[in-house]
Amino acid sequence: MKRHAQATERNREPLLAVLREVMPASGTVLEIASGTGQHAVFFARAFPGLRWQPTDMEPESLESIAAWRAEEPLPNLAPPLVLDASSDTWPVTSADVILNVNMIHISPWASCQGLMRGAGRVLTPGGCLVMYGPYFVEGRETAPGNLAFDASLRERNAAWGVRQLGAVTAEAARHGLERERVVDMPSNNLTLVFRKRPSP
Repeated sequence: MKRHAQATERNREPLLAVLREVMPASGTVLEIASGTGQHAVFFARAFPGLRWQPTDMEPESLESIAAWRAEEPLPNLAPPLVLDASSDTWPVTSADVILNVNMIHISPWASCQGLMRGAGRVLTPGGCLVMYGPYFVEGRETAPGNLAFDASLRERNAAWGVRQLGAVTAEAARHGLERERVVDMPSNNLTLVFRKRPSP
């Protein structure tokens, strides 16, 4: 069944503006935690030179992604694959870009660790990991909305919560990923861009 998320409609244009600055002209984009599938269709349409590979670990999300793809069968949009970010076995062994939107605050920290481990493993040298969502930034006053959101997440699941930008950056560095930019986004969100260091 095709699902629809209002947040995706709201954030896709600001996110597209950032992606236009960092995306290569060609190659493979691995989208991790594709959710409804709305982003996959929208971005695959916006970047016809890139092969877009959506993934998720939830059956209802995979079904929704497939439904969106069936409605708009773009030639560069691949069928969705099952991928658990925390696993050491991914169904994709190489990607030029990894996109991860609104995942690490609604999953255990192990998912973020697995995402960084996997990105370090499958990204081509110079490839980038792009992440979008809410973060706590050291030295910056936290928006009340993000504090309330963090509290509500932890009430739902003690392993969830808004992550510290410094902790995410440190985890990325452990796997050869350098933080290249932090972009302020609407609704107190950030887009993070990490670049895989070329092999020495």
